[in-house]
Amino acid sequence: MIQPWPQIESKIIGRFRIFSLRSDLKKSPRTGEPHEFFVIDTVNWVNVVALTARQEVVMIEQYRHGTNTIELEIPGGLMDAGDASPEATGVRELREETGYDGEGVQIIGRVFPNPAIMSNTCYTVLLRNCEKRHPVDFDQTEDLITRLVPLSEINQRVTQGEIRHSLVVAALYQFQLWQGEHPIK
Repeated sequence: MIQPWPQIESKIIGRFRIFSLRSDLKKSPRTGEPHEFFVIDTVNWVNVVALTARQEVVMIEQYRHGTNTIELEIPGGLMDAGDASPEATGVRELREETGYDGEGVQIIGRVFPNPAIMSNTCYTVLLRNCEKRHPVDFDQTEDLITRLVPLSEINQRVTQGEIRHSLVVAALYQFQLWQGEHPIK
């Protein structure tokens, strides 16, 4: 039976703008030996599946520094301290990044981005009947273009490698599972 590893010690190694890095010394329940693990602590994230009345997914293109690529993604971002909930974060991020608003906001999924080295949760939020109602309000490091992608094209764009961000693919899969239980009419 798998057991949690008791923590012996934990210390912060570095604090950065959007995450901190810590070292945890833990004891193996199987061998009793101590081992050091590194954990990235960051706030929770939210991804937004936003659908228009015409069954289009509101998506964004943006440059990603880790891969030096331009990626087609769904809107999303970090939960701010002032956000009351993942749903509130989703509404805010959709509005800031695209100018779109919608209705019926709800959480349809949650995943751990990388439980081997990260401590946070990424929520998938759904909004329907989205329309552009506001000007965009980008963060200082954002340069985004809004794209409306027909829902019927999403699977093909994933399989062809046009949508490659793993958390976006996970969110779109969560939406597909949700849709199987809640067909959109």
